[in-house]
Amino acid sequence: MNLGSINRILKSPVLANENRKGGFSISMLGIAQICSWGTLYYSFPQIAEAISQDLGFAKTQVYGALTLGLLLSAFAGLPFGAAIDRGLGKHVMTLGSLMAGVLLMLGSQLNSLLGFYVIFAAVGFLHSATLYDAAFSVIANNFNGHDSRRHITTLTLWGGFASTVFIPLIELLLQTSDWRTTMLVLGGINLFIGITIYGRLPKAKPVKKPSLQGEAQMKGKPELKSQNQGIRWALSHPMFWTLMICFAFFAATTTTFKFHLYPLLIEKGLSAQHVVAILAILGPSQVAGRVLLKLFSERISIIKLGVLTASMLPVVFLAFNYLPAQFIWLVPFAMIFGAATGTMTIVKGIAVPELLTRESYGAINGAMNVPVKVIKALSPTLAALVWVVTGSYAGLLDWLILLGGISALCFLVASFITKRTEANMLAIK
Repeated sequence: MNLGSINRILKSPVLANENRKGGFSISMLGIAQICSWGTLYYSFPQIAEAISQDLGFAKTQVYGALTLGLLLSAFAGLPFGAAIDRGLGKHVMTLGSLMAGVLLMLGSQLNSLLGFYVIFAAVGFLHSATLYDAAFSVIANNFNGHDSRRHITTLTLWGGFASTVFIPLIELLLQTSDWRTTMLVLGGINLFIGITIYGRLPKAKPVKKPSLQGEAQMKGKPELKSQNQGIRWALSHPMFWTLMICFAFFAATTTTFKFHLYPLLIEKGLSAQHVVAILAILGPSQVAGRVLLKLFSERISIIKLGVLTASMLPVVFLAFNYLPAQFIWLVPFAMIFGAATGTMTIVKGIAVPELLTRESYGAINGAMNVPVKVIKALSPTLAALVWVVTGSYAGLLDWLILLGGISALCFLVASFITKRTEANMLAIK
């Protein structure tokens, strides 16, 4: 996909809607999210591979730093989410981008494993202040009902270009200079683009969400209880735990696959050019899946979408494990994987307000993300250990096939709980 194609997509009716709030547009937030995801998340496999080759770090050591960072991000989501619920989204995201930029620049000077862990653990901690969790909370706290869902979908369309833009850019920087210069450039992007855009986020306090009773009456559904729907209430609701398990299994498999896809494809014998091409395909595929969802979102429920999306994972892992290791064979399944992960990002962003409650979104989403991100954090390092034990990625892919199937099964359970809850409320009424 060339720059002309990207420009046409960005100017299409799907993305062109500015969705302004207090002089700030969702499009600007989308550009900032491209930079945040590209520099703080998608950059890790390439940067870590270059650093490990230069400084002699083992694979398990490298991914241990990633695990630590993701663990810190899991627990950081609670205070960051609560702060955004209080109307401090602008401050959280701006300060997060500032600190990320400084850390990446400092990281360009590291020479030890300890320094590597400090830098990337701290960058992981800032994921909760700069990536989708924070951005979704800002949107949920500044827009009501249908607008919130529409804006979250639009934002993920922008964010889907992060890998497309930054994976080739990082590879170019690594080939023409070194990893130290690359980290300086990535840090500068956070300092100049991230701070500038996040600094323009709305200052207003969160707008009051319509009650769930009102929404239920408008949709012709049974009335739902809406008072005191904070974290304590959510923890007592079976849907909270069901969604958490669904997202945990999905996150474990997709995170493992994404962070190990680069060395996995190299191990299979693909050229560096083909590997980068497959990785770059993930971004446009995410966007394609999200565009289709935006166009047809009224025709499918969140639960059904979750079942369909999660079911794609075992198919993808089977293909990468057992099909011939040729670029032409793997591209279609890379596209399916990208579309699935892109779609699930939207499902995760709107599941809490649509299936649980619209109140205290940041805090409840942060609480749900603690165990999800802990599992997500551990998965890349556990995968590296599987690789060490088995000596190849074939055994790891077999495990991913199994776990991907469990994720789809969990969404079926969520569907059953939804139907049972609605039936119980009808009976009470």
